[in-house]
Amino acid sequence: MQPSTGSVGDSYDNALMETINGLYKNECIKPEGPIRNLAHAEWITAEWVSWYNVHRLHSRLHYQPPAEYEQAHYDRLLTVLQPEPAHTTRPVPNP
Repeated sequence: MQPSTGSVGDSYDNALMETINGLYKNECIKPEGPIRNLAHAEWITAEWVSWYNVHRLHSRLHYQPPAEYEQAHYDRLLTVLQPEPAHTTRPVPNP
């Protein structure tokens, strides 16, 4: 396995990346114990990323999971931006 972070001064050297790497290591890698092989690392990483992006409760989102909050946002947009129905005339009945 190769390290995923770069050296000082490249695009990987920033606070967000450091924070996510720290969370990943503390919440995923350490509880799992030693990584057995690359497949195991990929599996626990995929599980953690899914949890982090879809299921975790986020304090800034009023303790809603990110996916649920995003869906509610788009539902509100659809409600607010719904166009008014066009005025239509009634069809003339056949005699």
